[in-house]
Amino acid sequence: MSSPGTADNPLRVAIIGSGPSGFYAADALLKNKDGIIVEVDMFERLLTPFGLVRGGVAPDHQKIKNVTKLYDRTAGHENFRFYGNVEFGTDITHAEMTDRYHQIVYAVGAQTDKQLGIPGEDLAGSHAATEFVAWYNGHPDYRHLTFDLSHETAIVIGNGNVAMDVTRILASSPEELAKTDIADYALEALRESKVKRIVMLGRRGIAQAAFTNPELKEFGELEEAQVIVSEEDVMLDPLSTNYLTDSGDRSAEKNVSMLQDYYEIPHDPDKPKAIVMRFLVSPTKFEGDGKVEQVEIVHNELYLNDRGTLRPRATETFETIDAGIVFRSIGYRGVPLPGVPFFDKWGIIPNVDGRVTDTHEGEFVPGDYAVGWIKRGPSGIIGTNKPDSIETVKNMLEDLAEGGHYNPTQTTRAAVEDLLNERNVRFITFADWQKIDEIEVAKGEEAGRPRVKFTDPAEMMALLESSEAQPSGD
Repeated sequence: MSSPGTADNPLRVAIIGSGPSGFYAADALLKNKDGIIVEVDMFERLLTPFGLVRGGVAPDHQKIKNVTKLYDRTAGHENFRFYGNVEFGTDITHAEMTDRYHQIVYAVGAQTDKQLGIPGEDLAGSHAATEFVAWYNGHPDYRHLTFDLSHETAIVIGNGNVAMDVTRILASSPEELAKTDIADYALEALRESKVKRIVMLGRRGIAQAAFTNPELKEFGELEEAQVIVSEEDVMLDPLSTNYLTDSGDRSAEKNVSMLQDYYEIPHDPDKPKAIVMRFLVSPTKFEGDGKVEQVEIVHNELYLNDRGTLRPRATETFETIDAGIVFRSIGYRGVPLPGVPFFDKWGIIPNVDGRVTDTHEGEFVPGDYAVGWIKRGPSGIIGTNKPDSIETVKNMLEDLAEGGHYNPTQTTRAAVEDLLNERNVRFITFADWQKIDEIEVAKGEEAGRPRVKFTDPAEMMALLESSEAQPSGD
């Protein structure tokens, strides 16, 4: 038989995960310029595709979600198949995949939060920000969660993309949220929210903040909320002034300018909510009688480390803030997959340019590859995943010529589907997803919203079964 990649022996690739990095990898494989014939099977644990674009991007950021139109085109390729509702390691194992695919790509992202490691972190009312994000976005795994929004003050730890989203959702009016595709149960809970003051805690100064200019600008456009920044925070220390001068970081300069503008804006009595942005502070412990009632913070100062990098360090000044709920957003890490190497220290699959290694700095595992956050850690935006995935695919195709692949004995889609059917796994095709998508969008149009999401897998499955039972007609 000819080597993999020909019409009679296509290169069979399994992609685990259906987020942006997975779809960019699929697109690069299917459109490769080397004339290699590739069949891509994408596996997703959920019934719905697109990963964080569906379950992580803020509901009021609809333009960002338009990227799924590109993924739709990839899914329409004749050599692409989507298998939703299939869990890697349970419904199909790594060993079973190596007997059915030449190469495997892991595109599972960073699925859990980093821990603060401070006293009281596990008190009721202390939440990982990603749980809140998944909840209001209708992620099936998180739809049963509840968040006590009966307190006037909420604290958000961090000021990266997720922290900004959480703060903005808490500060938005019900009318603003009602125009989005936020989960219905979340919309109702936020309608009843008593949160009026959202305090963001950033451990570094305003010149080193992680948020982008557009995100900061959005805070000033909210109907019911105003931004409060203290004079102490907007006054740059000498190290930050030098950093802005020497680095030429235009985004940081714009952030500083906008924050200084927010400081100058007079209090607006018609806006009942406040976003209080704090800098150079870190939480040291959560306190309360069985639940979060107070957060102790320490004031930081900036210093230059041995590598000439500005870093924060704690001072002897402490402060306590009364608050009833806390959202922790200090970074994310991947989780291990059954039968796949994992580097726990960094929370990634160990790899070199996408080529999986058996240990950190170990030997290559021929046939296994990684893309996205599970490859490089949680950094960048959606578009960052495209060159990242292209790099991995380039190496996959280079390795192919050198025998860098598994030698499966069952190289047909029927072999995969027979295995799933034997295990009574009702896998979801992309056509199935399109039926769900069509109904969600139609419901959204009726309500003046982008879509009304299904959040219950059983409801989605029942919908598909009922549509299959209906005669197609002519």
